[in-house]
Parts: sequence; structure tokens; C-alpha cells
Amino acid sequence: MKKMFKRGISLNDILVPAVLIIVIIGLVSAYSLVKMPGGGSDYDGEQVKLDFYVMSQCPYGTQVEDAVKPVLDQLGGAVDFNLEFIVTETAPGQFQSLHGTPEVLGNIAQLCAAEYYPDKYMDMVVCMNANAQAIPGNWNACAKSSELDVAKIEACYDGDEGKELLSESAKKATAVSARGSPTIFLNDQPYAGGRTENDFLRAICNAFESDKPEACNDIPEPTKVNLIMLNDKRCAECQAATGVVSQLKGIFPGLEVTALDYMSEEGKELFETAGVKVLPAFLFDQAVKEGEGYAAVQQYLVPQGEYLSLMVGASFDPIKEICNNEIDDTGNGNIDCDDDSCKEDFVCREEEKGNLQLFIMSDCPYGRKGVEALKGVVDNLGDAVDYEVHYIANEVQDGFDSLHGQYEVDENIIQLCVKEHSPDAWLDYLYCRSTNGVKGVNWKTCAEEFSVDVTAVETCFDGEQGAELLSEDIKIANGLGIGASPTWIANNQNKFSGIDAATVQTNFCQYNDVEGCDTEVAASTTPNVPAGACS
Repeated sequence: MKKMFKRGISLNDILVPAVLIIVIIGLVSAYSLVKMPGGGSDYDGEQVKLDFYVMSQCPYGTQVEDAVKPVLDQLGGAVDFNLEFIVTETAPGQFQSLHGTPEVLGNIAQLCAAEYYPDKYMDMVVCMNANAQAIPGNWNACAKSSELDVAKIEACYDGDEGKELLSESAKKATAVSARGSPTIFLNDQPYAGGRTENDFLRAICNAFESDKPEACNDIPEPTKVNLIMLNDKRCAECQAATGVVSQLKGIFPGLEVTALDYMSEEGKELFETAGVKVLPAFLFDQAVKEGEGYAAVQQYLVPQGEYLSLMVGASFDPIKEICNNEIDDTGNGNIDCDDDSCKEDFVCREEEKGNLQLFIMSDCPYGRKGVEALKGVVDNLGDAVDYEVHYIANEVQDGFDSLHGQYEVDENIIQLCVKEHSPDAWLDYLYCRSTNGVKGVNWKTCAEEFSVDVTAVETCFDGEQGAELLSEDIKIANGLGIGASPTWIANNQNKFSGIDAATVQTNFCQYNDVEGCDTEVAASTTPNVPAGACS
């Protein structure tokens, strides 16, 4: 099916990737190293301590590992570098990770390499990062290419030693409350700076109290990057964008910002000439392509007139009616909720008893946990729950964009087609897909298991119907300004968060006194991981 996309991203996904993203959260594990990659244990000068807490398959974690590797090579033993991994130890020697068992095994492989080759293990890590989806299966080849003793690492990996390293690291990570990938500490203080090679080099060099290593003498000045932030003071939710600017400065050290309000003459002119549709808008000039952080955001920039616009999941339309200010903003004689454009706004929605809505990205790890939670609640409360599942994505000129890529757009459409043509099997299908993963797994496996009309779904997907279903469905989330997966709404009015059935049932039963609310949900639908969201 020819449905193209441009990847979208919310305000926090690339700017605060410890959340959510493309935000991603969990408990942490790793092994703290004494020797430094590229350095040596005999270094006796001043050291700067740098600690990374990551998940081995988290794209944000692999990104910072790749960026810091050449810095470690340059500074050698002057950096006390420690690599930690995010997991939950559910029982002695048993672990749970956000991206599943492959990630747990990838963590162990990298810890074992670090244990025996502290000066060279980052070569193997960066090699594995080149195809993170292949982790852990690529550790062996990467160990060979990095000239590490495969047999020595394998003995650790297959035995109890690797599990012990992971367990010990989890204790260290818990001690510093490291929960997001990546969480970074510089000299035991939270690091909030940029994440390019030069960003890390500057930050580490600035942390030395005495003589700095020679590599600190030739750090290039950051390239000047101009940004216009177009916002609207009438939109209370949009004001959070002001905090994003400081985070963008962490990505682009040479950033210079001009703030414009839509209600100003200049702001309205820019809105029209650049073809902006929703606010807030972050408009870079073409110099951003030369900025140090460009590679990190390139896939999230789209042409917007003469600018490049950062796709941030913005949803405020300054031209439409504002639904709670008692003013006829559009001049059509209809004020607030009387205006048709306000029908999906929270303040205008009518209560619907027993209604439970789940908003997801179909392959967001937390969204998939949300589907599992929904199944647990529905199994427990039965017909007392009138459930809905809606999708978070954006419609663009040539198709759709979704945070996790085209395959997620396709999965959204397939799930809607299953709902349309095999509604009785829909929740079972969603549950099957969520527990087995989406990317790289043929959807027909779950469809056939639950007697979905595969032919009808294929026709829906390949034709116009699937695109039309997604186009209509995403208007709900966009109309409500929902960009975090999962997000829940009880009774059509009450928004809340949660990834486990116990939390979801508690919130639902707060507004609905129905039979079954006093019954505990199945433990299998209450994951032993902290709540989080893809935003």
C-alpha cells in the first residue's frame, strides 16, 4: 500500500528522550567499570566521572553511546566512564526489560565484554548499535571484529556471571534513581547538556579543575542556528513550549531564538506566509543543516515555506474557536461549545457512563502494555466496560506520520480494518499483537489465530478504506490534544495515565460503580515496570 509518512515527534521525544519520546522508562541495571575505554588502568591524572544509564535497544541510548565513543577515545583514562543498563530484576537471576528478552541478553553481553575488556568493549557496543534490532544475536560477530576473545565473553554470557553483573548494576542504578534511557551523570551530577560528540567533549573538558587534556584545546565553536518559535499566548497548554527552547539549546549550542506571538501582526504574517497550520511551531532557517545537532533531529524536520519545521505534535489551531473563553473567536455567532469545532474538546464533551477510551501508538512499548491492561480490565468487568481504542498519528500531505515509522502507520490501519471487518475478534487481535510485538512479525499470525477475515482486512488495507479509517480516527486524539501513548479517558471526560490493569481499573471504577470493581485483575496484566509513555 502506498501510504508514505514523515516521522513526527512530540515536544519531549527528542528533546527529553529520558521520558518517553522515542520518550522510554524503566528500572536500571549495569556494571560500573573502573577502567576507561580507550584509556588504561595506569592513568594517574585527574579524572572526570561520566555515567550512562541506558537500554541496549533504546535508540536514544545507542545514540549517546555512539556520540561519546570518539570522546572517550580522545580523552582516554581522563574519563572514568561507566555504562549501566535499564532492567527490572523480577526474581534472582530473572530480568524484565522494556524491549523484551533480547534487550536483557544484549545488556548481559555488553556487561561481560566490559568486565573482561574495559579498554575495548565500547568498540563492540558501537558495532552492535549499528543494528540494534539484531541484538543480542550480533554480539558474537561484533566481538570478533573488535578483537575480543569471544570464548571468554561467551562463558560469562551463558553462565551465572553475566546475571550477577546485571543484578549488581540494578542495585547501583536504583541507588541513584536512574529510570530513563538515557540518564546521564557527570561527576555525580545530572547532565542536561547536548548529546553530540562535541557537546560531550565540551562538558567533560569544562569539568576538569586543573590541567585539561590536550584534546580539550581544539574544540570548534558551535555553528550559529536561528530558530523562530511561533506560539499563541491564548493557548495555556502551548506555553510549555518555552521550556523546550532551553532543551533545544542543549542540542544546538549555537542556537539563537526569536519568539513571536500569533496575535502580533508579524506573527500572523509568518503563520500565513509559511503555511503553518497549528501551534506551537519551531521554524529553523537552513543553517540548521550545519548545526552540531542536526543529525539528531534531521528526520523530524519538514519543509515549511522557506523554513524547516520541527514536528512536535502541535495541535492548537489559532484560527478555530477557543472553547472556554466566552468569546466568539471565529465571528460565526457561535461561542465556545456551541461552535462545531469544539465538539471534541474536553470541556464540551458529554459524560458517557461506562465508556473507556485508550489512545495508543500501535508499537509504542507502553501503548502495547496499555492494550494488555485493557484486556485485563475487560476480562474482569465484562460488558460493564464500553471500550474504544484510538490511534495517535498525524496526517500529512502524502499520507501519515507516526513516531515509530511507516510500519506503525500500517499496523494502525490494519488494526482499524480488523475492527471494521472482524469486530468480535478485535480485542483478541490487539492483545496478540501487543504481546508478540509488531515490527517484523507478520500480522496474519494473530489474525488467523482469532479467525479474523484476512481477505477483507487485506482489501481494506490495500484500498482507500484503511486510509480513510485512520484519517477519521486520528482526528479524535488530535482534537483532544492527546500525544502520549497510552492515554486513557473514562466516561468521555476524565483523562488519566497507566500501563497496568490495576491502575486502569481503579481509575475507571472511580467514575463507575459496577460489579467487579472490587475484584483484583489478573497479575499478568500488571507489568512489573514503571509507568511511562511514548509522546
